[in-house]
Amino acid sequence: MFWQPYQPDDKAPWNLRRAAHLHRRAGFAAAGDELQQDLKDGPRAAVDRLLAGKGHASGAPDDFEATSRLLAEAAVASGNIHRLKAWWLYRMMFSPDPLGERLTLMWHNHFATSNRKLQDAAMMRRQNDLFRTHARGKFADLLFAVVKDPAMLVWLDADSNRREHPNENLARELMELFTLGVGNYTETDVKEAARALTGWTVKSREFREVAAYRDDGEKTILGRQGAWRGDDLLALLLEQPATSVRLARRVCELLMGEGAVDEPAIDELAAGLREHELDIGWAVETVLRSAAFFDDKNIGNRVLGPVEFVVGAVRALELLDPPPSTIVLAEWTAALGQDLFEPPNVFGWAGGRAWINTRSLIARANFAQRLADGGLQNAAAPPDWLKLAERRGCGDSADAFAGFLVQMLSATVADDEHKRIKQAALAEETLLTPRNAVRLVAATLASPGAQLG
Repeated sequence: MFWQPYQPDDKAPWNLRRAAHLHRRAGFAAAGDELQQDLKDGPRAAVDRLLAGKGHASGAPDDFEATSRLLAEAAVASGNIHRLKAWWLYRMMFSPDPLGERLTLMWHNHFATSNRKLQDAAMMRRQNDLFRTHARGKFADLLFAVVKDPAMLVWLDADSNRREHPNENLARELMELFTLGVGNYTETDVKEAARALTGWTVKSREFREVAAYRDDGEKTILGRQGAWRGDDLLALLLEQPATSVRLARRVCELLMGEGAVDEPAIDELAAGLREHELDIGWAVETVLRSAAFFDDKNIGNRVLGPVEFVVGAVRALELLDPPPSTIVLAEWTAALGQDLFEPPNVFGWAGGRAWINTRSLIARANFAQRLADGGLQNAAAPPDWLKLAERRGCGDSADAFAGFLVQMLSATVADDEHKRIKQAALAEETLLTPRNAVRLVAATLASPGAQLG
């Protein structure tokens, strides 16, 4: 079996590298105190906390949910989608449940819906909350909720789907992207599915089913005949083995790196999903507790997406009091290629190596410099890197602080790359100063290894 539980040993010890890897994949990186707690308690307790929604301890305010709600309501009241992006980044940085936010981001990409067409912050916020509510539950509950979500219906023109003129957009994406995947249905299935979905529409930002719009005739979908309606169609799709394979692949895209999982391993996870009624939480836990997840070949072999890169840097460097402006962070994630609430098309963001090109690498280096010199802060004073170095036991040693940064920002900076970073930032300096500390942070965060997680 591929997904055997992880047991620390001499070959794969429980250490800082693996603890940091856990938080990079299942959250948005971790602060030093969180990693030290994980090292002390062991991998089972560390994964337990993430699964229980208690992965962030450092910086999480006691009134987090109340503040989050106020920020979201203000964004919706203003109709300003940029403020809604800032709200979500606030959640990613401060929520005690980083895994929940990572899964919410995964579903945002899976059910890609863009405000560029909707122009409605209220609908986008409601869909986002829907992803969060069902993030780690049964996929059936999520699918039924999303496909009847007003934002999705408007996005895919399903609100104009009538028996006289069936619109195939929702039916096609439902099969191709949300459940079965390419090659597991026919064009006839799409046309018949569109008929089954007639009658679903949106009135006053709410889902409505209108009998007068509905095609009640017989349809043949995936080889089965009946007077299928929308709910019947969803049930048929959920029964197909291809749906479980697509979900297993999606979970592995989130948690496993490039080349770390083969097709038999995907099929094994998919079979488990079918046995557990497509319980996404079960699949996530299975992967996070596996030896494969903590294997050396799965560490530092996945390009960080812009949101992971930006939020991860803020958390790993403990820039939480005061935090950078989330409005500014949202502008940076967009500049790096991931504009929240505005995926490029129905396929979402391609991810992986598509995140990296000459332009994006320059933008990441610019972000690194601005983060290091305090250009993202609301406060007048730049980050106090010397204070962070002292808090993390580096004292005034520039070399020790450089080593700390490599540990916190990357699991894949090789020794020769580390030497180049230090040479470029420090020359012959040995004592840490405000000036060379900024250079060290910027150089480490912009390094090739720091783009991987």
